[in-house]
Parts: sequence; structure tokens; C-alpha cells
Amino acid sequence: MGIKQLSVFCENKRGTLHEITDVIAAAGIDLRTMCVADTSDYGIVRIIADRPEEAVEVLREAGHTASIREVTAFAVPDVPGGLAHALSVLEANGVNIEYMYALVTTRTEKAFTVMRTDDSEKAEKVLTDAGIELLDEETIKN
Repeated sequence: MGIKQLSVFCENKRGTLHEITDVIAAAGIDLRTMCVADTSDYGIVRIIADRPEEAVEVLREAGHTASIREVTAFAVPDVPGGLAHALSVLEANGVNIEYMYALVTTRTEKAFTVMRTDDSEKAEKVLTDAGIELLDEETIKN
């Protein structure tokens, strides 16, 4: 049930992030969320978009190194401890989280998170078994 995430490898210089988002916007593709991880010289921009295949295509045409990966997205109650509960379920079942970031939404009763783990299938199963809502591509588009 994973969702598609764009990963864009880029040089850490002024204007690069604007260029990436401008290319996506010019194609009429809507960004749902993004996360930037950097070093002094290079970075990885992780993006959830409504049309990831098209986004990776236009980014490559513009000269960017871009790929698509499957990640897991889930919702927790937007209350203190909502995320901590999900993380405790993952930890108790031996699932290692490689990275995680928030997914922007207009819904207020839930908080949404995107993560990449060492075992997506296991992560999704233990979250579902614990009653934690997984998100799919259609939910994110809407």
C-alpha cells in the first residue's frame, strides 16, 4: 500500500530548490509535501506530489537526477502521544526507520507522517494490526 515519493539529488546552491519546485509547478503538478536533507555540497529533496511519474519525468528533462521510491504514510490522532504510540509499535516489532517527515494536510483531527523503513511490508502490517490508518495514493491526492 506504499505511496510514491520523488527523490531529487541536487547541488546545495542558491536557487536550486526554487528551480525544482518551479519545474514541477510549470507542469501543473501539485506538491503535497517535501523534505530537504543536505550536506555542505549536496542534498536530497524528497517530494510527495499528486502525479509523481510525471514529476520525475519533467525533473529529468530539466537536467535533475530524480527517482521514485515507495514509502509508507500513516495517520495518527493529532494529540500528544499520537506519533509516539505509532513509533512504539514499530520499535516493539523491530522495524527500523531510515527517515521520517510530516505530510501537510487541512484535516485537523489527525496528523500525517511519511517514513521509509528497512521493511515496508512489515511496517505496514504492524501499523495496520495496531489500528493505525495507512494512507494510499488516492487519499493523498484528495
